[in-house]
Amino acid sequence: MPHHSLSLMGSFAAPKKKFFFILMFTIGLLNAQEKSVSATFENTSLKEAILELERQSGSYFYFLDEWLADKNVTASFIDEPLSSALVKILDESDLNFYITDKKNKVFLLKNTLVYDELPKDFFGKARDSIGREPTATPIGLRPPPVFFNDEVRQKKREQEVIAIGKADRTSSQTSFELSGRAINTESGEPISDLAIRVRGANQVTITDQNGNYKLKLPPGYHVLSASAMGIEDAEREIIIYNDGTLDLYLEEGVEQLKEVVVEADAASNVEDAVTGSEKIESEQSKNIPLVLGERDILQVAKTLPGISSAGEGASGINVRGGKTDQNLILLDDAIIYNPTHFFGIFQALNPFATEGVNIYKGSVPVEFGGRLSSVFDIRTKNGNVEKFSGEGSIGPVTGNLALEIPIEKEKSSLVVGARGAYADWILRSLDDESLNNRNASFFDGIVKYHHRIDDNNEIKATGYYSRDDFSITSDSLYHYSNGLASIRWDHKLNDKTNRVLFVGNSDYRFGIDFDGESNTDFELDYGINETQLKYKLRTLLNDRHTLDYGITSKYYSVNPGSKEPNGPESDVQQIEIDREQAFEAAVFIGDQFKVSDKLLVDVGLRYAFFAALGSGSQRTYSEGQPKNEATVRDTVQYGSGEVIKTYGGPEIRVSGRYFLRPDLSVKASFNNAYQFVHTLSNNTTVSPIDTWKLSDLNIRPQTGYQASLGLYKNFNDNMYELSLEGYFKRMDDVLDFKTGANLFLNRNVETEILQGEGKAYGIEFLLKKKRGKFNGWLGYTYSRSFYKFDSDFSEERINNGEFFPSNFDKPHDVSLISNYRITRRYSISMNFVCQTGRPVTYPIGTFRFNNSDFVFYSDRNKFRIPDYYRLDIGVNIEGNHRKNKLAHSFWTISVYNVLGRNNPYSVFFVTEAGEVKALQSSIFAIPVPSITYNFKF
Repeated sequence: MPHHSLSLMGSFAAPKKKFFFILMFTIGLLNAQEKSVSATFENTSLKEAILELERQSGSYFYFLDEWLADKNVTASFIDEPLSSALVKILDESDLNFYITDKKNKVFLLKNTLVYDELPKDFFGKARDSIGREPTATPIGLRPPPVFFNDEVRQKKREQEVIAIGKADRTSSQTSFELSGRAINTESGEPISDLAIRVRGANQVTITDQNGNYKLKLPPGYHVLSASAMGIEDAEREIIIYNDGTLDLYLEEGVEQLKEVVVEADAASNVEDAVTGSEKIESEQSKNIPLVLGERDILQVAKTLPGISSAGEGASGINVRGGKTDQNLILLDDAIIYNPTHFFGIFQALNPFATEGVNIYKGSVPVEFGGRLSSVFDIRTKNGNVEKFSGEGSIGPVTGNLALEIPIEKEKSSLVVGARGAYADWILRSLDDESLNNRNASFFDGIVKYHHRIDDNNEIKATGYYSRDDFSITSDSLYHYSNGLASIRWDHKLNDKTNRVLFVGNSDYRFGIDFDGESNTDFELDYGINETQLKYKLRTLLNDRHTLDYGITSKYYSVNPGSKEPNGPESDVQQIEIDREQAFEAAVFIGDQFKVSDKLLVDVGLRYAFFAALGSGSQRTYSEGQPKNEATVRDTVQYGSGEVIKTYGGPEIRVSGRYFLRPDLSVKASFNNAYQFVHTLSNNTTVSPIDTWKLSDLNIRPQTGYQASLGLYKNFNDNMYELSLEGYFKRMDDVLDFKTGANLFLNRNVETEILQGEGKAYGIEFLLKKKRGKFNGWLGYTYSRSFYKFDSDFSEERINNGEFFPSNFDKPHDVSLISNYRITRRYSISMNFVCQTGRPVTYPIGTFRFNNSDFVFYSDRNKFRIPDYYRLDIGVNIEGNHRKNKLAHSFWTISVYNVLGRNNPYSVFFVTEAGEVKALQSSIFAIPVPSITYNFKF
């Protein structure tokens, strides 16, 4: 029998038709005379199955063909009532049915139910014989039918109302769960910290780091609104019948590039339980005048409280009084050992391929370890999955380009970035005649592949390489390189648990090629390589508990150095230090526990383990004696893979937030850590030729703990952020070196090393204005950093065993970053930085011995170089904002050190005619103008 169109049923068709109320109340039971049917369907199209039941039952079926398209059914039944057969074949679909009393008409319904009588208490609660109200609604009448008022029914819509779930007459639930994922339509990446509100209800949820959300809603009509920084506000109308999913595909906000903000979520600084964290987006450096017009998120980070460097041009970063090797710097989860170019003046990251960085200087997430001071978690962009696009710049020193290439629309993309420079003219302009005829160049490249397999799986793979070549003397060429490769699989196990599997490899190398006039030519090389495996999970146990747990492991392979003759005429003796190997692992678990609406606690435990491995040899020294050639007791040989020494212990992570008011919170945290790798350097600041050393039989791991306490306040609808945070840090077994130590190519470097204790404390103040024509931040830090090396033996003591300031101890540090937008196309920017001069050691006298003059030096770091201050200004000129253009562009014109301040980088002393003279060197002693052209398409 032919089927019939559902055009007659327009009054209660699927949500694609006009909406009005869902008809009547409960379906009656079919009487005993209902026709029976028999059939076996094996992956049969749903339409064919429906037509077969229509033929056997003699009924007329009404439906829309499009409802049955692409649906198959597998079922079997013998002499079953028609209604029972329909329940089986429609079970996996979103279709229900209604059979008329005369049994000859069957209406298929999308999502909905048809009710042919009203419940007894529809017009008011029914009462029993003595006037009591019933305590519950009869199960058969739940869920209640949904009605739309005239305003909802007659509203003109740009988007259709979305039906969620399938109505079920047997359900007794009064609310249903709506879940899904928020996705950026331009990049295809998940949107975290998106606020999803239910209009007319005091109900809101926030998406997690993977863009996932959940809501509990009563059945019926609802309007959802979604908003986040950098995302265009959106609304979705839904009608919910049962549990279901809804993915939100949202556009980027057109105003997002106009803002200078550090936090992506408006109130996260007050609401989170984390202390001492910062978030910087790459776009933020667009309107900040930096040296030679280069965008640089690491230089921006140094303007924030608690983060600094030893001086202008220093490649390392010091966080809260910690040494430069105490920072874990990650690029897409893989470590990068030296993230800078050209003596630290430029970052080694393509700014157009970089999305941003999360900095943890107080509370460190339980998944991270291996460093005492901080974590810099740098993220690269996911490519555009919709269309080919790109961004680049041409400046006085570098050219940058990043392309975003869709591979499979809405699923996968490729980001390819490259930048290069030839910076010889900078050396010629520096305040040092010896550098005038030298050269330097660098380049870096990155490739990022992102593939979203389905709603539950996505893969990210990154490859990165950078290299620097520079010659600061006529006979030596220095070079160093970073390389890494990583792959990450994000998988949603179920509605409560997500997991991540990560594998990565990182490599850092440096070398020197010496070509002198005599027969002393040589090639020198050093390298460190690590391979990491991490498996972590996040489980939302309930509304109060979120668990993070997993395991991570690393394998280190270090070439401590080799020196070979360069050419057959070289008389240099070949030297090769034994390779070092080690294994590091950790297991961790953390719980974010919502104790109450005011109190949020984040607790975690991490157990770290380290094993130094052979092959190689290790010296032992007499107990209670200094380590030198005279106290060597034995030399122990270890075979390949043999354990030389193990270290390890628990690491505690505790932090909490308490709301004093909805926009004012107090936070506190405590954490301790182990660090098993160290840098060896006797320079004042970080050098590209610093080496990394693994803990072993004679060098113990560094350990430390930090406690912090702070107040956080937002004003004027989160436009202003104010924070005041204090910290205290204690460190043990930190490394320093004996005066005149020979560190490189030393087979027994432990005889040159001292291990002592350190302490640091400080107060950090930050005021930010995030929106409006005038925006920026003011940061101030008062901090102190001290070290102490004491021993019973004078050769292992520094400053008589007393605490002394570290090389990077700068008590006062002020940064003012501001941007004023004159019009939509023109803006001006300014930076002002003022810092206390860092400590130095001065000669304080001379003496004569055996007819020779000698210099007598002060205690280490007793004096300071002059204070540092600098003013930068910039003008940003954007092209017109027409939508249909080949490329959108803007110009950046800036002057670095506009006052021409001769800030000393270092102070050194020379002896001329028997007189000691003090000299100073500066990196940029004059104003440095630049103009950069930026484009985006």
